[in-house]
Amino acid sequence: MPTSPMPTNRDIITAIFAETAKGNGRPYVEALADNATFRTIGSGAWSGTFRGKDAILKEIFGSLRNKLEGRNTCIPTRIHADGDYVIVQANGRNRTKDGRDYNNDYCFVIRMENGKMVAIEEYCDTELVTSVLGERV
Repeated sequence: MPTSPMPTNRDIITAIFAETAKGNGRPYVEALADNATFRTIGSGAWSGTFRGKDAILKEIFGSLRNKLEGRNTCIPTRIHADGDYVIVQANGRNRTKDGRDYNNDYCFVIRMENGKMVAIEEYCDTELVTSVLGERV
């Protein structure tokens, strides 16, 4: 009996970001390795290296939930893959709880291991992050 091929890293990330475009972050959370690192490039309040799934979910995404109205939406515009690395360009289209638009452009460099995201680097407009979202809480 033929077996279906294992999904590639590109397939996994494409499926995840198809859901983030709809505001569904569950597949993203499920694909984070327990020992993942998330590095937000820059020197602002939202920048830094976050180690471990729990820290990433609390310190980054928990803080975003405190700031954003509704679900965090991130729409992919390009996805490139090479081996263990997948690069995603995306547009965030969100609104803050105080009614301001928060529409940032992102580039994520994601390292995959055994179908899980183990390292993520996020590049974005850090001035926009600070001016619209303020301090990370």
